[in-house]
Amino acid sequence: MSSSPITQPPDGDSGSDAAFEGSHENMAGHVGSGESNAEHHEQGHSDDAGYIYHPAQDHADPAEDEHDEEDDDYDDEDEHDDEDDEDDEEYFDDNGGLEFELVIDELAPGAHHHEEDEDDDPTEPGNALQRRILQIISGGGGRAHLSSQQLLALIGHHMGAIDDNDNDWEPPRRMRPGYVPAFPKVPSEQGRKLMESGVFGAFDLREPDSKKKRLTRRLLDRELGLGDRTDQKTNLALMAQQMIPSSKPEMVIHYDDPVCCGQFSDDGNFFYACVKDFKVRMYDTSNPYNWKHYKTVRYPFGQWTLTDADLSPDNKWLAYSSLTSQVCFAPTDPNDTGDPYTLDLAGGMVRQGWRDAFPIFSIRFSGDGRTLVAGTGADSIVVYDIERREPLYNVEGHDNDVNAVCFADKQSPHILYSGSDDCTIKVWDTRSMSSRREAGAFVGHMEGLTYIDSKGDGRYILSNGKDQSMKLWDLRMAMSTARVEELDATRTTARRRYQFDYRFAEYHDYMWQPHPHDNSLVTFRGHKVQRTLIRCHFSPPGSTNSRYVYSGSYDGFVYVWNLDATIAAKIDVKAVTEGLRIPGYSPATTRRDWMTLVRDVGWHPNAPLLVASSWNGPTMNAGTATLHSYNENDVDEAEPGMGLSVNEKIQPDEGLFNWRGMRGFMDDDDDDDDFF
Repeated sequence: MSSSPITQPPDGDSGSDAAFEGSHENMAGHVGSGESNAEHHEQGHSDDAGYIYHPAQDHADPAEDEHDEEDDDYDDEDEHDDEDDEDDEEYFDDNGGLEFELVIDELAPGAHHHEEDEDDDPTEPGNALQRRILQIISGGGGRAHLSSQQLLALIGHHMGAIDDNDNDWEPPRRMRPGYVPAFPKVPSEQGRKLMESGVFGAFDLREPDSKKKRLTRRLLDRELGLGDRTDQKTNLALMAQQMIPSSKPEMVIHYDDPVCCGQFSDDGNFFYACVKDFKVRMYDTSNPYNWKHYKTVRYPFGQWTLTDADLSPDNKWLAYSSLTSQVCFAPTDPNDTGDPYTLDLAGGMVRQGWRDAFPIFSIRFSGDGRTLVAGTGADSIVVYDIERREPLYNVEGHDNDVNAVCFADKQSPHILYSGSDDCTIKVWDTRSMSSRREAGAFVGHMEGLTYIDSKGDGRYILSNGKDQSMKLWDLRMAMSTARVEELDATRTTARRRYQFDYRFAEYHDYMWQPHPHDNSLVTFRGHKVQRTLIRCHFSPPGSTNSRYVYSGSYDGFVYVWNLDATIAAKIDVKAVTEGLRIPGYSPATTRRDWMTLVRDVGWHPNAPLLVASSWNGPTMNAGTATLHSYNENDVDEAEPGMGLSVNEKIQPDEGLFNWRGMRGFMDDDDDDDDFF
C-alpha cells in the first residue's frame, strides 16, 4: 500500500459531586498539588521558606478551613428568596452586585469605646487598615457605599505591609490592572501532536485548517465514491467531526428542580436525568429526535439531592446515589415495574462516627459489572462487591472529599482513578488495594477537582478543576508514589493559607498560577467551574470520531474544545432557556437576572446531538434538559419542530410554559406553524 499523509485511529481505540459541597472547602494542611514556579514566586511574596503568597489569603477566614456540616451547593434558601425580593433590593447596586454599607466612626482624639482599647498599638496592621480606609473614603467619619467588587478589591491587598508612614502604598503586581498571568499557550503544541497522531480521530494533513472542505462537499465525495478505501473512511470520519450541535434547541424539557446529571446509554436507546427532587426520569431515545418518557424512579430517604448515576455494562440497571452511604439500583426495562433496591456501601467497615459523614459523590460500575466503586465525603474510595453485597475495600486515599471516580478501561475492572478536593488524581489497582497505597498520581490542578472522565482506552483521562481549568492526562506519565514524595509535589496547595470558596466567590485571573510539577498533557480554559461540581467528558467515537473534549459551565454555555485547547464551539444554553418558564421567571415582577448553570452534558453516541442538564431561573431553583443537534439553519421544516418546550413527561403544556413561537427559534415570521 502506498504511503498516505492520512492518519487513522489505531485499531481497538474506543471512546467512552454534587451537592453537599459545603464540605468541599480545603482544610489547612491537606495535601495539594504543588508550589508556585520561580516566575510566580517573584510576583508573590514569600513570608517564610516554602510558603508562597497568594492574594486571596488576605481575606481568608481560618475558621472556614473545617468541613461544613451541611451542603451549600444547592442553596435551599433560594426557594424562599422571592418572598424577600423587596427587602433585598436595597442591597444590590445598579450592576446587580451586592452592595455593602461600610460605616466607620471617627472618634475624637483620646476617645475610646472601651477602656481596654487604651492598650491598642497604633502600629498594628488592623489600626493602619482603619486609617487607610478613612483616607480612601476621604472625609474621616461618615458613610461610604461600596460594591462587593470594590470592597473585595480594597481588603484584598497586602494589608500586612501598611504602616503609618506608608503614604505611597499601591497594590501588588499580581493585582494591578493589566496584569496577565502566564496561562498555558494556546494552541497547545502537545495537543496538536495528539490531533495529528490519529488517536483522537482522523486527521488529513493535506487539508490545513484554513482550507477544510465544507460538509456538503464531503457528502458529495461520499456519494460519488471518490478515493480509495482509506480516503473514504477518512472522509466519513471528518464529516462526523464537523457536525457539532448548535445553540438552537430541538426541545427544552422543564423540571421543577435543578438537574444534577444526565447521560445517554452506550447504545443511545435511552437517556436518564437525575433531578434534585430525588427522582430519576428515563426516556426512550431510540429515535433521538422524538423522545418518550417511560419511567420515573425515586431515591428513598435521600439527603438534600441526588449526586450521581451510572449504567451497568449491559444497560439493565441504573445505580444512583445521594448524600448517604446507600446506593439505589433500578431496572431500566420499561416492563419491570418493581421498586428499586438499595445497597449500603458502608457495610461493617465504617468506623464509629463515620456513618453520618459518609456522603457519596460519585459511583461507577466496573467493566464486568460485578463491582461498584464510589468516592465519598470520608476522603475514601469504596470498592463494593455487588454479588456478595459487601464492601471489599474502604481506603482513605485522599486528604479531602473524593468528588469523582472512574475506571480506566470499560473492559477491565482493575485500574481506576479518583479525583479529590486535595487537588490530586490518584491511580489505583484493585488487585493491590489491600496495601492501601496508590499505584501513581497526577498533580497539576491548583484547586480541588470536580470531575474526572476516562476515554475508555486505559490510557487517557480528563479532569475538571476549581482552578477554572480542564486537563488531559496520559496514564504513562503518572508519577509514582515515591516520586511524588521525593519532589514534595503536593507542597504548595498543602501549605496554602488562602481559601477559594468556589460556591460563592469569583476566580480572578490574578489568582491563577501554574503548578511546578504539572504532569498533564494539555490544559483547557475559558469555562467557569463554580457553584457546583461541573462535569467534563470526551466526545464519543461514533458521532464525533473522538475529536473533542467538552464541559458544562457556570456561565450557561457548553464549551467544546479541540485537543490543542482551541475552542471548537460554544453552545449558549442560557439564551435558549431564558424566559421560557412562566412560573419561575417574569421580567415584570422579578428583580434578578436570569441565570443558567450547565452542570452536565451528554453527547449521543451515534447522532450529532447532545443534551445539556442545567439549573435555571433567577435563583437557579428550577432545571432544564435542552436537546441540541447539528443544524445548518435556524429554520427546520422537519417534525417535530425545533424549540418545542415540554414538561418532564414530554408533554406540551401552554398553561405552564411560554412557547413564544419557538419553531424556527423565534426567527420565523410565519405565525401559522408557531404552535403545536
